[in-house]
Amino acid sequence: MASTLADNFNLLSPQQQDVSKMLLENGQSHLFNDWPPPGVDDDHKKAFFDQIIRLDSSYPGGLEAYIKNAKRLLADSKAGVNPFDGFTPSVPTGETLTFGEENFIKFEETGVQEARKAAFVLVAGGLGERLGYSGIKVALPAETTTETCFLQNYIESILALQEASSQGESQTQIPLAIMTSDDTHGRTLELLELNSYFGMEPTQVTLLKQEKVACLDDNDARLALDPQNKYKIQTKPHGHGDVHALLYSSGLLKAWYDAGLKWVLFFQDTNGLLFKAIPASLGVSATKQYHVNSLAVPRKAKEAIGGITRLTHSDGRSMVINVEYNQLDPLLRASGYPDGDVNSETGFSPFPGNINQLILELGPYIEELTKTGGAIQEFVNPKYKDASKTSFKSSTRLECMMQDYPKTLPPSARVGFTVMETWLAYAPVKNNAEDAAKVPKGNPYHSATSGEMAIYRANSIILKKAGVQIPDPELKVFNGQEVEVWPRITWKPKWGLTYSLIKSKVSGNCSISQNSTLAIKGQKVFIENLSLDGALIIDAVDDAEVNVGGSVKNNGWSIENVNYKDTSEPEVLRIRGFKFNKVEQQEAKYSEPGKFSFKP
Repeated sequence: MASTLADNFNLLSPQQQDVSKMLLENGQSHLFNDWPPPGVDDDHKKAFFDQIIRLDSSYPGGLEAYIKNAKRLLADSKAGVNPFDGFTPSVPTGETLTFGEENFIKFEETGVQEARKAAFVLVAGGLGERLGYSGIKVALPAETTTETCFLQNYIESILALQEASSQGESQTQIPLAIMTSDDTHGRTLELLELNSYFGMEPTQVTLLKQEKVACLDDNDARLALDPQNKYKIQTKPHGHGDVHALLYSSGLLKAWYDAGLKWVLFFQDTNGLLFKAIPASLGVSATKQYHVNSLAVPRKAKEAIGGITRLTHSDGRSMVINVEYNQLDPLLRASGYPDGDVNSETGFSPFPGNINQLILELGPYIEELTKTGGAIQEFVNPKYKDASKTSFKSSTRLECMMQDYPKTLPPSARVGFTVMETWLAYAPVKNNAEDAAKVPKGNPYHSATSGEMAIYRANSIILKKAGVQIPDPELKVFNGQEVEVWPRITWKPKWGLTYSLIKSKVSGNCSISQNSTLAIKGQKVFIENLSLDGALIIDAVDDAEVNVGGSVKNNGWSIENVNYKDTSEPEVLRIRGFKFNKVEQQEAKYSEPGKFSFKP
C-alpha cells in the first residue's frame, strides 16, 4: 500500500478503506502520493473519499468498471481501432410521412390515443452560454410573439395530449421526467415553481440530477486530480446517455410500468417544433410495434447530421444506430459503395437524419436495462499532444449518448424510424449568432433566429394546407443570417394539437397578410372568413367558445433589427437579431365561459 495512504488508513471508515484498496488495485496510487501524515488536512482527506464514493455509486458497476472501461477504450483510441470494423451498412426500415396526407392523419389519431400510456423524458442538462444566453436553455423563449419559453411549450403540449387522449374520461396524468445537471438543477426547479409548473401537478414532474464522471490523465486511465486541490478529482459531464441509468436506478421506470404505461418518449431541450411531430410518431410506434423508434428528418448527403443506419457484422450481429456524418461516408466507401454518402433519386440520402428524439416501448426497455443496469456503450475522445498519442493536451473522460441505447439490443428487437419533413419537426437552437453567420449558405443555422422563424413558417404552412390564404415569405437578414419571414402565427398546443383539430377550427375564406401577427391563446377559438392585415391577439379561457371573422386591419407589429453586440438590448433579443415594435394591435380577451363572436 502506498506509504502515505498506509499512514492515514486508520482515519478511514470500513467503506472508505475498501474503496482505497480498489483504487490501489486499479493503478491509482498516484492519488495519495502527496498526502501528509494523520493530523494534517484530515477533513480534506475525508472529503476526498466522500467524492470518490459519490463517483463510485453513480456509475453502473462503480469506479472499478469505469477505470477498466477507460483502459480498454483508451487503448483502442491509441491503436486507431475503427469501431465499425467488420460491419456493413444498409438502409434500415422505417416510415416516411408527409404532413397532411391520409396516413399521417391516421397515425396522428392513433398517437393521441396512445399518449395516455406514455411518459416523457426531457434531457436538459445544458446552459445557454453557447448561445449567448446566461440562463438555462429551457427558460429561453421559443418565440418572442408570446414569449413562451421552451419548457412551457413542452409542458403545455404534454397537457394537451393528456386532455385529448382521455376522450371525456377522467384524465390520466402523463408523467414528465427532466434530467438536469449541477448547472441546471436549481434553476429548473425554480422556473417550475415560479410558474406553478406551467399547469402540471408538481407530482407529475420528477427531476433527476446527472452526476459528472472522473477525468483521466493518461492512457493508463489514471484519475486526474484538480490542479488547484490535491484532495479533489477533476470531473466533467458524461453525456446525455446517463439518462437511461438514472431512469433505471431511480425506480421511475418500474413505477411507470406498474401504472400501466407503455411508451417512453425522449426529447431534447430546444426544438420548438418537436411536438408537431410527436402524435404521428407515437402512432407509428404503436402501429408498427417498434421497441425503438428514432425520429428523423430527410438528410442531404454529407450534411452535418448523423444518419440512421443498419449495421450488420460479419459474425451475424446487427443493429440500427446513429452513425455520425463524418463516419458514414468512409464506412460506405469501405463497404462497396464507391461514391460513399450520396443522394438517392429522391434528392436526399437514403440514410435519414437523426434528431435525437426516441420513442421506446417500456416493457422491452426495462428488460434491456435490467441486463445492463442502464450502462450505454461509451466512447473516449482524447486530445493528444502529438502523433505518438502518448500524452493528452488536457484530461479526458468517457462519454455516452442517449441515442446509442440500441447498440446492445438483441437482433430480435424491432428498431425503426419515422421521417418527418424538417419544416415540421426540427429547428433546434444550439448555435450563437456569430457561429450561425459563418454557416455555409443553404445549410441550417440552428440559431435562436432560425428557431423562432421556423415556428412561424411551420404554423403558416399548416394553416395554408388547412385552406387559409397566406402569401409567400420574404427573405430578410438578421444577425448575418438570411431567413424566411412568414406571418407571425402562434397558437397554444391545445388549440392545434393535430392537423385534424386545426382543420376543424378553420373554415370559409380566410387570409392573413405577410406582415401580420396572429396569436391564438385559447382552446375553442374558431376562425371563419377572417381577413387579417395587422396584429390580432385572441385570449380566451378554455370554456369560452369564440368565433373569429370579418376584416381586421391595423398597423400591426413591425420587425426591427437588433445587433447581437448591442448590450442595451436584452440577451433574449440580441441572440435573435430582431425585436417586435408593437405599433398597433387588436386584442380580444374572454375571461368567462360562454359563446362569443368577434367580428370587428
